[in-house]
This record gives sequence, C-alpha cells and structure tokens, in this order.
Amino acid sequence: MTSPSPEARSGADSPTGRDSLRGPDSPRGPRLPGPASSRDPDSLPGPHSPPTAGAPRARTLLTFASIAVALAAADTYVVVLALTDMMQGVGLGIDHLQQAAPIISGFLLGYVAVLPLIGRLADLVDRQRVLIGCLAIFVVGSIVTALAVELPVLVIGRVVQGVGGGGLVPATLAIVAALWPEGRRGLPLGVVGAVQELGSVLGPVLGALILAVADWRAIFWLNAIGGVVLAGLIARAGGGLRWRVHGIRLAVTLLGVTILGLALWAPASLTDSVTLGIPFVPFGSMTSRLATPIGVVGLALAVLALGWSIRASWPVLRGADPTGAALLGGALGAIVLTFASSDPEKEVVGPLGFALLPLGLILAAGYAVLHRRTPDPVIPHGVVRGTTIWAFLVSLLVGVALVAVIVDIPLLARLIHTDAAGATPVATEGALILVRFLIAVPVGALLGGWLLRWTGDGSVAALGLACAAVGLAVLTTYGRGSFATASSYAVLALAGLGVGLALAPVNNAALAQTAMSAHGTASALVVVARMVGMVVGISLLTAFGLHHYYQVVAALPDPSDKVALVDAGIAQVHYVFRGATVAAALGALLAPLLGLRRHARVSGRPTFGL
Repeated sequence: MTSPSPEARSGADSPTGRDSLRGPDSPRGPRLPGPASSRDPDSLPGPHSPPTAGAPRARTLLTFASIAVALAAADTYVVVLALTDMMQGVGLGIDHLQQAAPIISGFLLGYVAVLPLIGRLADLVDRQRVLIGCLAIFVVGSIVTALAVELPVLVIGRVVQGVGGGGLVPATLAIVAALWPEGRRGLPLGVVGAVQELGSVLGPVLGALILAVADWRAIFWLNAIGGVVLAGLIARAGGGLRWRVHGIRLAVTLLGVTILGLALWAPASLTDSVTLGIPFVPFGSMTSRLATPIGVVGLALAVLALGWSIRASWPVLRGADPTGAALLGGALGAIVLTFASSDPEKEVVGPLGFALLPLGLILAAGYAVLHRRTPDPVIPHGVVRGTTIWAFLVSLLVGVALVAVIVDIPLLARLIHTDAAGATPVATEGALILVRFLIAVPVGALLGGWLLRWTGDGSVAALGLACAAVGLAVLTTYGRGSFATASSYAVLALAGLGVGLALAPVNNAALAQTAMSAHGTASALVVVARMVGMVVGISLLTAFGLHHYYQVVAALPDPSDKVALVDAGIAQVHYVFRGATVAAALGALLAPLLGLRRHARVSGRPTFGL
C-alpha cells in the first residue's frame, strides 16, 4: 500500500479550528459548536485550504503568549539585582547570604519540578487555558512574594512563581506546534526562544529602573499586574473559551485570597487598632503573620478552595498520571536542590545533596517502573526515543554553554579590570559587558528559526553550537584589557548568536518526531533538559575551576600578592569556559543527529478556528 506524501501527511495532522489548541486525546473530545454545515468555512480551514483570516489571530495569540514568557524570564534575572533588598525585607542581613539561597533555588524548583505535569496537561486540555492558568499561578506567586515579610513566605511565593512561569514555555511551544504546520514552525519557535532570552536582557534593566524609583516589592506588584493584563489579552486573542464558573467555589476562592492577602499585608491602620487589630495578633510566642486568627482563616479557606479545584479537575489530572508526575517532579526537584543550593567554594553538591541524590535516584527508578506499567503515563510512551533523545541531550548541552557565559562573564570582566591595589570596578560594568552576549542570543534564535525554512534542524544547531564553541574557546584566552578591544564585541556576539541558533532547531526536532497528542510534553522535556544543564553545569564547572584556583593559590610564594590572586581568579574562569567549550563542541557533534534535511514544506498558513 502506498504511503501518503509528506505534504498530505503534514496537512492531515495539522490542527484546525478550536481543537488546534486541544490535545487530540482530550477526554472531553472536540467541542466545536453547531452542526458541521453551519460552521464558517473561513474559520475552519481544511488541510489544503487557502490562507485564512485565522492566521493574524494565531500570530496575535503567539505575541501575547511570548510576552508572558518574556515576563517570567525577566523575573528570573531581576531577582539577582534585588536580592540584597529582598533579604533586608525579610529580616536577613547581608552576612546571611547562604540563607537567602532558597529565594533563587525555590524559583528553580517550582520552574523545573512541575514542567512534565504542565506539559502533559497542555496535551489534554485547551493550551490556551493552560497559559491562562499558569499566568494565574504566576500572579498569585508574585502577590505572595510582594507581601512577604518572612523568609518562608518569600520562598513559597518564589516557588509558586516558578510553577506558573515555567509552565508558560511548554504551553506556548505546544501552541506553535498546534497552529503552524511542521514545515513552517521554525520562525515561530525562534520567536519564542528569542523573547525568552530577551527577558534575560530586559530583566536586569527593568529591575534597575524600578529599584531607582521604588523598593523591590514594586517589581512583583508589576509582575502581578502584567500577568492579569496578559491573561485577559490571551483569552481575548484566542476567543471561544467557555468558562463554567461555580459560584460558591469562586466566592470561597476570592474570600480566601483576600483574607490571606490581608493577613500578609497587615496594614498599620488595622493592626494598631485596639479592636480591629485583634485578628492580627499572633498565637502565643509565634511571630509569623500567618500564625494569627486571620492568617489561619485565610489558609483554611485557601486550602478548601484548592482542594475543591483539584476535585473538580480530577478527571483531567487523573489522565495526566499524577503519581508519575509526583515521582518525576520529586526526582527533578532533588537534582535542582542538590546543585542549586551548593556553595561552589566548598562543595559540588548542597548540604543535603548526599541525601537528595539517592532520593532522586529512588524516585526516578520508581517512575521508570510506573512508566512501563501505566498505559497513559505523564510522559507518553514513545516520546523519549530516537531523535527526541538527541534533542534533549543537545538542549542540556546548550544550557551548560549558556549558563557558563551568563555567570562568569561578569566575574571575568571584574577580575581583568581589577587594578594593582586590588580595587574592583562596580558590578554594573560586568553586567554591561554581558549584555553584548545577551543581545546576540535572541537575534540568533530568530535567525535559527528563519534558517529552518531552507535546511534541517541538525544543520542549524550544529552551526550554532560550533560558533558558540569558537567564541567560548577565545574567551579562555582573555586577560587584562581584552574587553576594551573592538574584537571582544565580535567574540561575545559570536557566542551569543551560536547559542541562539540552536534554540529553535532543538524544539523543532523534538516536536517533529512527536505525535501531536504529546507536543506539550515534548516541549516541557526540552525545557527541563536545558534547565538541568544550567543548574548542574554551572555547579560542576565552577567546582572544576575553583579546584584549579586553590591549587594555584597554594603554590604562590606570596599568598598576599593581590595581582597573583587576581591572575588565579582569571585562570579559574578560563577553566569554566574550557568546560563550556567542550559542552558546546560536543553539542555541535551530536546536532547532526537531529536531521540534516528540512522538514516537508506545507503551503498553508497558521490555522485558527474562531
């Protein structure tokens, strides 16, 4: 029997209408209103229909979803500038920096641990709903963070932020896969990769502007406002969503959020009142604002609303394999906490690493057993195989190369500009030098997506990672005065363009080899691989570099020689870049396995039934 042509096969698989935002395996099935004869043919194009008016709506939805991704990405980097202020806001001094590590690692934990579950949910329900739901979670986390005056509450807010922010990426990538046929996904995927990296450029800039006129809490209030606005715009851009609102559940949720927010805010106009301040008085010797009558009531209502929502959503959650998601999320969380909470000057893994790593292995083994026995696991059968395995591995190596530059370029800049007396320049100088790299990454992401029109995923990714390897190799030779030359702009731009070029091809390769019913999961795993590469890579590479640093310092004739100590520090950064160079070069060698030929070109434009 003759198999259909690639064009026909791609066209037949291309989603149309409102179902393009749903996983085809959704337990509720299609929900197109009205009989087939009454539907507008222009809003429900067939696989070989001419361009439709749905294409602008698809681009509009992608625009708002991409802005949401950029907002979450910016929030990751803005905390670096506001960290000391946030510490003071929860009663930590600058000498307790290690205690503040959960502020950053908590966000990473939430970002990574639930990605497989959210990716699977994006395959089972409307991806537009997943986007709006993730934005709602991000808004709640931002509000909790903005109101926090205690470290535990601040960390909880950051974890919730990470859950919402991380889920935006796979949902957006899955929307691209749903609305653009296989041969035309390159540029939209490049757009998503570009705005995600653009957030890393804008985050520190926006943070600095906000901190110049307001305190750190304003950053998170603006996050919350931006999330609400974007959720409304995404709902309007997609159109056609029908929300069944349970009045009592909505009332309990709003009441719980309001009371809990009031407990965290604790305005002086109420707490200073003899009568109105009674609900804000902590129990016994406790000092937490949650250990008050109003805090307990707010928590109880919030837990009730959450349990009610889980019960109402259980049919969908059950289809997403919650047990498997918990095992896999726990394993990923153990990895993140092991490496993200470590002090590279003393250890490769964090204080609890020797307990967390075995626990992570046990959870991963448990998931592997469950995966084989479950007919519909959180990672569907057949997703992790063939080309997708190479896509995940290349994505991990991209993360290693990317994080090495982000973390160590500012450090190298400060070291090579240190004078003979040991005085270092302000940190902003290193940040400005890093911008040369960060600006090139989104440009490379767009270019990489555009190049996929003419060549294969492996060709573009290999080219990009080869360029990144060359740029990183040159950085291993940098010394005093190197960043003052014009050539340094070209080197950093080459490394940034190279990393950016690899983003869209990796995503495209994973999506092309995965069934439409698992696009959300595949997208989530690509992001997970890159984040694991960043977290584990920077810890291992830094430990590797510091080992060399201590060897050099121990051999110094005069341990107080500041110039020699700076030279040892520069050599330490060089070792980090050497490791990153190896990672990029290995990625370039593996990239051709993603495919050297372009995917079949499909003539249709984005389909979007509204």
